This record gives sequence, structure tokens and C-alpha cells, in this order.
Amino acid sequence: MLAMLFMPLANLAASLAQPPSASSQSDAQVTERVESLLRQMTLDEKIGQITQVGPDPVGPNGPQPEDLIRQGRAGTVLWTIDSARIRKVQETAVKESRLEIPLLFGYDVIHGYKNVFPVPLAMASSWDPAMVESAQAMAAHEASVSGINWTFGPMVDIARDARWGRIVEGAGALGGRP
Repeated sequence: MLAMLFMPLANLAASLAQPPSASSQSDAQVTERVESLLRQMTLDEKIGQITQVGPDPVGPNGPQPEDLIRQGRAGTVLWTIDSARIRKVQETAVKESRLEIPLLFGYDVIHGYKNVFPVPLAMASSWDPAMVESAQAMAAHEASVSGINWTFGPMVDIARDARWGRIVEGAGALGGRP
């Protein structure tokens, strides 16, 4: 549970490892940068790094996501595929927030992104791993160039209870071809 809670901090480290000059940074430099940021962060900013917002205001009279981001109260934006919006919100994070920490943008890409593919269970039933890999590579590329840097698929869980409504998102049980 704690690992899941602090995964965004690991993602913070990964995102900080990739500024324009990232190729010249050593692991030690990246680690020092992350540790330095953590020392500078207030408790509210640390909580903000594990807080997720959508692209729209939180509630009918709630704050705009950009306001939360400027205050360091959000580290992830979910559910937007508008690349212009992603760019605008990311610029808010890296130019207008106190510590200029880049955001993660998450989206469910389990069936593809711009091109939509069959559900994972149907893809697995083709017994063609190269085709599945090709489809997922295309989805990853499409999402990546749009600004999505965190996807939620494909999953590898094997559902053991048919009452679970998302059973179709898995590739089914492991085993040999019939």
C-alpha cells in the first residue's frame, strides 16, 4: 500500500531525470536533485505530489486545476487527451509553480489511443503476440506524442471471479495454445 502511495514520488524522480539536459545527468545528479526538492517541499506540496486532478474544476464552484497546480497541490492530471490542454497545464506546472515540478498525465489506453483495438482478451485469443505487441506499441506512441506519460493498460491481472466486471481487460489465464 505504501509503495502505491509513493509511486508518484518515484514518477517525480523519473520525470526530473528527463529535462532537456537529462542525457548529461548522472544517476547521482538526478538523485541529488530529487533529494533537494524533497527537502524544499512543504508537507502540503508533498501531499500535492500524490494528488490527482482532472482537466476540469473540482466540483461546480471548485478551483481550476491550474490553480491547484500553481500552489503545488496536484502532481497528476487524469482524463484528458487534448494535447494543447496538456501542454498548457504542463507549462503552468514548470513555469508558475514554486518548485517547477513537471506533472504526470494519465489516461486509460487499454484499447488503444487514437486507433482503437479489440479488448485485450480478444487480442490474446488471436494467439498472435507480435500483433498484440504492435498494437500496444502504436497506442503507446500515439499517447506519448499527445503528452500522456502514464497509461493504465494493458494489465496483466488474471481474473479468477467472473463477477468482476472488468474481466475482459485481462489476457486470460496463462497456458499453451489449444
